[in-house]
Amino acid sequence: MTAWAGLNPEAARADAVAARWRLGAEAEKETARRLRALRLYGWRIRHDLRLTGRRFNVDHVLVSPCGTAVVVADTKRWPVGRTVTADVGRLWCGGEDRTTEAGKAARYAHLIEAAVGVQVWPLLIVHGSDVRGGHLEVVTGSGRVQVVGVDQALPVLRRAPAGWSWSRARRVGARVDEVLRPYR
Repeated sequence: MTAWAGLNPEAARADAVAARWRLGAEAEKETARRLRALRLYGWRIRHDLRLTGRRFNVDHVLVSPCGTAVVVADTKRWPVGRTVTADVGRLWCGGEDRTTEAGKAARYAHLIEAAVGVQVWPLLIVHGSDVRGGHLEVVTGSGRVQVVGVDQALPVLRRAPAGWSWSRARRVGARVDEVLRPYR
């Protein structure tokens, strides 16, 4: 009650953080719901994982139907009414520099790539803010990251390497399950 009345600033800050976490969790669930459609095209999908021995979590991991690539997708819930742009290796949401978040996604992808043994592509899926053109690419010091609006995630992923190899996709999926465990 004191937070609502403005008498307890610490409680007000804690309430704001909790609200951001709730919005982020809702965005992750919405991303998972939308990604489910890729199963019809042979994709293997896992959610909310962590690399064994590491503390960071991975929102979504997708194994391509051909088994030659893994996509590590991180859902972001950024403010409505802002535009996400990329400029000379920097990622912006309105006037806020979000390059650090893209860099983390690239670093996590490198760690997972080393553990799984196949190429891993980092992808940021943005809810709320509009991604200029629906799809951007930013190259940070940690690597190349694709950034898409939530409405463009499926079309972008559908354009990934074509072909089917059930046996290779199954092997890569099993390796993903070995090294990435549920995040708790």
